[in-house]
Amino acid sequence: MIAKKICLIGSFAVGKTSLVRRFVESIFSEKYQTTIGVKIDKKIVQIPSQDVQLMIWDMEGRDEFSQHRTSYFRGAAGYFLVIDSTRPETLEVALETQEELQGQLGELPFIALITKRDLTEQRRLDPHRLATMEESGWEILETSAKTGINVERAFQRLAEKILDS
Repeated sequence: MIAKKICLIGSFAVGKTSLVRRFVESIFSEKYQTTIGVKIDKKIVQIPSQDVQLMIWDMEGRDEFSQHRTSYFRGAAGYFLVIDSTRPETLEVALETQEELQGQLGELPFIALITKRDLTEQRRLDPHRLATMEESGWEILETSAKTGINVERAFQRLAEKILDS
């Protein structure tokens, strides 16, 4: 079995910790928990060719006033850019973060996760903008930590992309 480090990156309160808890522990809580620094979990995913132990780094949220610590990304094999479907400004942070990470780390496998899919009435992301991102090569999955939609699939897919790279 091989181990691979992955990171969840995005603005404050986009649902990074909720995604990790749903994936690792199969639970969801409405209670908001702020991540300070980084929280690390691990879980084995089964890929047809082999099992992969994911070392999951849940990074503290980023806003327009904060920067990610570059040292947290050392050794990462891939990452998720996490975007809140109800807050368009989190998409802007993800786009800036992707550009920054690509400059620092080069081309690493990543997937953009649009969270809170269950909140359809509150959705505020521009679908044309997302389509343009996909056309430019971004892989985007809509997820819900509350219902579990696409959470397992997201981690499985990122592990596959990492092994393929």
